[in-house]
Amino acid sequence: MTHHLPGIRPALVLIDLQQGIAALPLVHPAADVLAAAARLAQAFRDAAAPVVRVRVAFSPDGGDALTAPVDAPPPAVAPGPGFATLCEEIGDGPTDLHLTKRGWDAFHGTELDLQLRRRGIDTIVYAGISTSVGIESTARHGRELGYGQVFVRDAMTDLVASAHDNSLSTIFPRIGRVTTTDAIVRDRASVAAH
Repeated sequence: MTHHLPGIRPALVLIDLQQGIAALPLVHPAADVLAAAARLAQAFRDAAAPVVRVRVAFSPDGGDALTAPVDAPPPAVAPGPGFATLCEEIGDGPTDLHLTKRGWDAFHGTELDLQLRRRGIDTIVYAGISTSVGIESTARHGRELGYGQVFVRDAMTDLVASAHDNSLSTIFPRIGRVTTTDAIVRDRASVAAH
């Protein structure tokens, strides 16, 4: 493997690329993030590697949503009927797994770790929305579980520019590697050719 994908068996984990999240006022255009994520997903599918599509959703009564008091609440979002629908731009494939989480961290309360370990995955490549919340929360947990981690800077965005920048410049380099869609696509193509 190359510098960008240090593991023997990587998986792509796409965080919250769903209609209700992509419609929020993001730092970067959702269309650009979705296009980059779609390229990544296709490269992983072409290499017969797992693509994990994680979405956040809650029960109709909201009883499974966290309600602890905070000083800076998230943006008020009224989840409509399509809120948790995965963005079609990503496509779907035989190596795709679909998981639903009930908070920020895609490991907490889901079978993400089980599904990755059963497939021999040792490295997670992250993309999605939002950089400082869903991706960073999942990656902090992934670090504690011992996964190698790669963050695709042009395939993620946030609602807050400074939070996005802090994750990419301060947090992610301490828990993994930061790269680009082009670099990952090149790496996946070279793996598929061997």
